[in-house]
Amino acid sequence: MNIGQTFFNVFGGGTDKFTSLYTVSSLVSLFLNTAFVVAGLILLFFFILGGIGMIGGAGQSDPQKAEQAKKTITSAIIGFVIVFASYWIVKLIGNLLGIQNLIF
Repeated sequence: MNIGQTFFNVFGGGTDKFTSLYTVSSLVSLFLNTAFVVAGLILLFFFILGGIGMIGGAGQSDPQKAEQAKKTITSAIIGFVIVFASYWIVKLIGNLLGIQNLIF
């Protein structure tokens, strides 16, 4: 995928997704796609943070650190389930309303 062509129309062809926001649905689509990507990056960050916390807390005699790391990973999994469910709910609503490609 050519990022310049896809998003910024640098080499001609394609659509300029950031400047062609003529309808509300295109704005909502851009917002939702961006929100899901950001949520995925945050999820990855918390998984890494929890994993590092579990590794660091395993060698120490302080069980509080290991418990905090477990809570971080549990919260990340709950957040993943919420984001995953919201993605499919938005897809379902888009299909019911006849809005194609609401989320790519």
